[in-house]
Amino acid sequence: MRHSGDWMTLVDDRVLEYLSEHESGSPAEMKREGPINYSRQYIDKRCKRLTEEGLAKHFGNGIYVITDDGEAYLDGRLDTQEWRYIDDDAGDVTATDSGDVPGESNGGAT
Repeated sequence: MRHSGDWMTLVDDRVLEYLSEHESGSPAEMKREGPINYSRQYIDKRCKRLTEEGLAKHFGNGIYVITDDGEAYLDGRLDTQEWRYIDDDAGDVTATDSGDVPGESNGGAT
């Protein structure tokens, strides 16, 4: 089960699912190829918000990728309302350091 923050919309899930499946993408590609029935402008707006929140990262030229936190959210391991990781085995939660991109070290900088 995913734990969506109050700031999230249904489009956010579709964007993150697209990025997870395709490894990267632009709002235009998501509109054209993905099952996202919203305008490219609205998809772009949501990509920017997902980037601000640390679930996606913008690489320039309109290309976005999903972060480790974005993958954890899709897997139901991150509560984006409380910004805590959920440990299903122990029922515990831990604080998150958002902004990590798969394969990259955050190093405290974004």
